[in-house]
Amino acid sequence: MSKTVFLAGATGNLGFRILKNLRAQGAKVNCLIRPGASEAVRARLRDFATEFREADISDDKSLAKACEGADVVVSAVAGLRPVMIDFQTRLVDAAVAAGVPRFIPSDFSIDFGKISAGDNRNLSIRQEFRTFLDNHSKISATSVLNGAFMDMLTGTAPFILFPLKRILCWGDPNQLMDFTTIDNTAAFTAFAALDNDAPRYLRIAGEELSANKLAAIMTELSGKRYGILKPGGPKTLKAIITVLKTISPSNDVLYPAWQGMQYMQNMYDGKCKFESLDNSRYPVTFTNTKTLLAEFLQSQSAGGNHTSALS
Repeated sequence: MSKTVFLAGATGNLGFRILKNLRAQGAKVNCLIRPGASEAVRARLRDFATEFREADISDDKSLAKACEGADVVVSAVAGLRPVMIDFQTRLVDAAVAAGVPRFIPSDFSIDFGKISAGDNRNLSIRQEFRTFLDNHSKISATSVLNGAFMDMLTGTAPFILFPLKRILCWGDPNQLMDFTTIDNTAAFTAFAALDNDAPRYLRIAGEELSANKLAAIMTELSGKRYGILKPGGPKTLKAIITVLKTISPSNDVLYPAWQGMQYMQNMYDGKCKFESLDNSRYPVTFTNTKTLLAEFLQSQSAGGNHTSALS
């Protein structure tokens, strides 16, 4: 008997891929949309959504009605406190009111449970929601932690400085960091959503990379030597972040420049490195970095216009 999933955030990049993977596994997927959602929104989802469930996201009863009939609620939303705390809290309460037994929050990230207060604004918000979720006795939760999106290595995040043929390194060039593609994260999440025995946390990584490993991969693929550019260590980066936050707070922006730097600081200081991986729990074939970057470089040499995988 196929399961029914209620999906919030299906129009987003990750959410849409989760939707497609759920449908590929035979699940019924009811997608949350706002009342009066445009035809463009509906058209994008129509080939994969089993039903559209309209709901006023600020109204508890409306959300609870939309959740009815689901075996699990999956959240793939993105935002700051109004979304990640306020909305997801209402979504959990709505799921409980509708009798849904399981919830997957939008935690897709590095291991944020290990960060210190003030080290990463966006991840601190996730920490706060985690506390609420862990104290909620009426629903079972599973968080999928995937490290950083590997797709960002093509230019969205400045790990690889392509024009300079350098890898930007804020610390030990041998420090391992976890990366997983958006597609692999979506596929794994779909399996987790349909797994009633999924644990509280699942940690995955398509590859564990260091600055030196990235330099070696780029040297092999490009035929040109890539070196390491090390402006300083994590403490230096943290000082730069403090200055940027003072000059340009951008507190209402999801990814200001200093926020991206906070993620890099957290990765290069090693605190958020996964200690173990759950890759083998589900039959997902993980993409490695060499394959992803080879395809990117080939598209560049062919003269194709590169669009960020996160756009």
